[in-house]
Amino acid sequence: MAMLSPLPVRNGVNATRLRVPKVGPWDTVADYLLERFGHVDPDGLMRRFDEQEIVGLGGVPLNINTTLGEHEFIWYYRSLPAETPIPFEAKILHQDEHLIALDKPHFLPSTPGGRFIQESALVRLRNQVGNPDLVPMHRLDRATAGVILFAANPQTRGAYQLLFENRKISKKYQAVVALEPGTGLETGRVLEANGEHPNVRTAQELNALLQSMPLVFENRMAKLKGQLRSSVEEGVPNAQTKISLGAIGTSKGHHTGLKVAMMDLDPLSGKTHQLRVHLASLGLGIINDAFYPRLWDLAPDDYSRPLQLLAHTISFTDPLTGKPRSFSSQQRLIEAP
Repeated sequence: MAMLSPLPVRNGVNATRLRVPKVGPWDTVADYLLERFGHVDPDGLMRRFDEQEIVGLGGVPLNINTTLGEHEFIWYYRSLPAETPIPFEAKILHQDEHLIALDKPHFLPSTPGGRFIQESALVRLRNQVGNPDLVPMHRLDRATAGVILFAANPQTRGAYQLLFENRKISKKYQAVVALEPGTGLETGRVLEANGEHPNVRTAQELNALLQSMPLVFENRMAKLKGQLRSSVEEGVPNAQTKISLGAIGTSKGHHTGLKVAMMDLDPLSGKTHQLRVHLASLGLGIINDAFYPRLWDLAPDDYSRPLQLLAHTISFTDPLTGKPRSFSSQQRLIEAP
C-alpha cells in the first residue's frame, strides 16, 4: 500500500518524501539534511524546522534537535524554481466526477519535474479545477501532444488504473515523416540496434516500404535511468507497434511543399519512446525528433517546430458503467499533408 503524505497538495504540487538513514555520523536529522542539502540554502533549511514545515509520519513536526533514527521518512515542500511560462494551453475534452480527458499541447510536461513544476499538465489542471486528488493514468513525453487521462476520484481511481495494467486501453497515434531531404531533416536515416545511424534509405526504398504497410514492427527495448534515449537490446521482443500509412501529400507547415507521409500508429506495448524508435528504425524518423535517429545538440525549445507526434485517440470500456468511451485530440500536426 502506498504511504500517504501527511502534508496536503500545495499550489498543485505534492510534498516531497525523503527517506532518512537510521544510523550514521549525524546526531540529528537537521545535521544530515545540512550535509546533504546545506550547500543550497542552509539558513532556509533551518528556517523550515523553525516554521514546522518538515514533518514525519502522521504529520509530526521535526525540530533542529530531532535525533537521527527517530523518523524513517520525512515530508517537506520543495522550493520551486523560477519557471519560463510555456505559451500553450491544454484543453479539457471531458470532465466528470471520476475522470478528466485533457488535450495536452506540445512542450508541456505531463507531470512536474526538473525545471518544470507549475508548468506541467498535472499541476496546471489541479489548480484549474481545484482538485488536489488528480492523478495521471499514463504519461506523454513533453514533446508529444494529445490525449492524456487523469483520475479525479481516489475512490474509483483503482478501477481505471487496472485498465492500463491489464492493457485494456486502445491508443492511436499519428506521426508525420519526411519522404524527401530538407533542411534539419533526417530523411531515410536508419536507426540501428546499436544506436548508430550510418545508412540512409533512398526515396524509392521509402516508397516501397510504405506500399508494404500495414506492418507490425517489433524489437526489444530498454530505458536506463539517467539516459536520454531508449536502447535496443538482443533478445525476445518486448515492444510492438502496428504501423499503417494514413496519407501521402505535401506539408503545409514549416516545411511547406515537402513530400511527407502521415503515419497511423497502434502501440501494442508501452515502452518509453517506442513509436519514435520504431519509425526511426525503419528510416521513417518523425519530423523534428531531437532524439532519433540522431541525438541533436541541446538547444532551447523551438515552438515553431514541435515533434510531429500526436496521441490522437484513446478508447476503453468504462469499468464503472460498462459503456464504451473514446476521446480524440482536437489538435492537428502542423506538417500533416
